[in-house]
Amino acid sequence: MRVLFVCLGNICRSPAAEGILRQKLRKAGLSAQIEVDSAGTGDWHVGNPPDSRMRSAAQARGYDLSGLRGRQVSTADFAAFDLILAMDNSNLSNLAKVQPANGRAELDLFLRRYGLAVEQVPDPYYGGDDGFENVLDLLEQACDALVAELEGRL
Repeated sequence: MRVLFVCLGNICRSPAAEGILRQKLRKAGLSAQIEVDSAGTGDWHVGNPPDSRMRSAAQARGYDLSGLRGRQVSTADFAAFDLILAMDNSNLSNLAKVQPANGRAELDLFLRRYGLAVEQVPDPYYGGDDGFENVLDLLEQACDALVAELEGRL
């Protein structure tokens, strides 16, 4: 099973979701059965580490994002992944535009999929530290639900 998280630049939301899910899968004993990655719909940050503010906020909660590097989503991802989860409607729309007809990946909006009160993960890039904390709160809740779904699929 392969899961891909997607946001705009792949430096805040999607790498945080990747780091959170990786840790939750390890704790659930599922890391050998489920691969996790992240990407951005834009190419501005390809090869760059996650935003330093997100790395710090994540590290404070025990999530290590230091080894992650930004990449842009590709059409090949629709064949390589089983589940592609967008952080917001804009990214979901961008993904739908590049999704090939023969792509097998299931495409969905991450928070909406799990019935959270907020449907989209807000982009914390231009805000203060509280925005990064809010994003981590939302991602942790959704990742808990995703782990439960993945356990049921295996």
